[in-house]
Amino acid sequence: MSTAPLFVRALRPLVGVVLMTGLALTGCESAPVGESEDDLTSNTALARTLTFQGAVYVAPSSSDSTILYAMRAQTQSGFGALREANVGVNSRELKDITISTWKKSNVVVFDPADAAEKGTPMQRVEYTFTDTAVVPKAMSTKSSLPLALLGANYQAQKQRVFDECTSGDDHAQEFMNGSLWYVFNPALGKCKTAMTKEQQAIDADRKKVPASTVQGTTNIPKSETTRLYIPVTFKLSGNKTNKGTSWPEYDRLWSGGVQKNKVVIGMVSGMMADWAAGEKHDPIDDDGYRMWLEGLRAVFKARPGFKVTSNGTGADLTSYTVGTTKVTGVSWDQLMAWELDYNAKWPTGISSWEHKKALRVAVGNKIIKNWLTFQVPVKVKIGTAAQTTVTIELNTYFGAEGDAGPHKKAIKNSDVFVYNGHSYIGYGPLDPRNFSSADFPSSYQILFINSCVSYNYYEKDYWALKPGGTANLELITNGLESWVAGSGSSMGRFVGALIGGKQPSYTELLKAAEFAASDYGYDWGMDALRVVDGELDNKYKPSTKPIVVQ
Repeated sequence: MSTAPLFVRALRPLVGVVLMTGLALTGCESAPVGESEDDLTSNTALARTLTFQGAVYVAPSSSDSTILYAMRAQTQSGFGALREANVGVNSRELKDITISTWKKSNVVVFDPADAAEKGTPMQRVEYTFTDTAVVPKAMSTKSSLPLALLGANYQAQKQRVFDECTSGDDHAQEFMNGSLWYVFNPALGKCKTAMTKEQQAIDADRKKVPASTVQGTTNIPKSETTRLYIPVTFKLSGNKTNKGTSWPEYDRLWSGGVQKNKVVIGMVSGMMADWAAGEKHDPIDDDGYRMWLEGLRAVFKARPGFKVTSNGTGADLTSYTVGTTKVTGVSWDQLMAWELDYNAKWPTGISSWEHKKALRVAVGNKIIKNWLTFQVPVKVKIGTAAQTTVTIELNTYFGAEGDAGPHKKAIKNSDVFVYNGHSYIGYGPLDPRNFSSADFPSSYQILFINSCVSYNYYEKDYWALKPGGTANLELITNGLESWVAGSGSSMGRFVGALIGGKQPSYTELLKAAEFAASDYGYDWGMDALRVVDGELDNKYKPSTKPIVVQ
């Protein structure tokens, strides 16, 4: 199994072309930001305030919506520049631009190559973008990042951008047609050289432009408005990282939320084939199938006793037929072993590779794209209250793709929702625009979306949908791209720690979900800048309300 494929690849292009550009501007740095209700909890990331300034050139009569479109087309490429620099941002593709920061001025554009030209009036609109960013702890003292944005109509020069300012590998190639902004990397040496050369040409043109004779108007060269690369300094200030210890609201979880006397967990796992590259795997050969089973095994190791109580199709999961061989009395542990263990014990009559594959396919046909329910009863005592019997119910589904159905079902009917799979660059089934408040229960929930850059795509837009907002919802998301290999077991360890009975803090839960040395024999030492948000208003502390789970 490959250890390197990423969850998310290319997606959709920005429609249309708008004339735009901007320059690196100075000053106006945001004031330092201290701890607030927006502070994030993370083991590997720091939350900082990110600010940068840019400008677009538009027709003098342009409406605010036209100007905003031009700005968003420009800032979108900042997403790629920051992602390549290992910085995650909260605003969806950097679209949240505040109109109150705009500064408009009149310019006249001259083409030095046309001696007869009298100049074209345009409007320059400067803007300031401010957002919360997550950076690796190694960047704790970093105050600025000199990077760049892409200029107007860069798709018309996509081959040049690809050659000069991307890694040029297969991953970048997948984004070339339509989503080149996602892999734009202005920090590359070859890209810096190209930007320097372009800037020198603009500076030379500027000397050929006649001085302005109209008060309040600046004359500029055409090359300034058509530049391909826009140097920008991204400033980092303040620290919005939670310094204290926070816990999930365990007393609310163990008291029952969506169902009385139950803790309901929904685990949805997606197909991991590289959809952007056109890959298509048989489900049992998809990396995600193994990841899903590894996750379940990790849960069952942490909380023994789970039994299959139902499945969506009602199929008999204990018997299978391979040719003339009938295999009966199959346990769930055996099903997992056949996929996960090199030295698995196979039934009598199942010895050749072909027969083993046929049995695996027979199993897959019954459990893939089928809701399976596992349950285990436990005794729970919360504080001074009497001990009660609580059923931990795990509803799980493997094979999720573009359909939002499995996700909606799990979110609506779970106290804890865990998704492991593709982000589809944010426009997939978990896109907040696919949901309404009716898709969320009113009770307390934890949502863990383990997919690429889920902090940007899915984080803050869920608050407005959830009844009670942060009082009833915590989100765990990734600031950067996340690895497929090891993802299943890391999600399983998170769930196992959550229901293991020791009530670990969020920092301990995040630690459990990190890639471990046991995942394929080595430790990557990374967790995609994973953060928890919405937890600062939690009231539970194990010291004031101990919980005993037997």
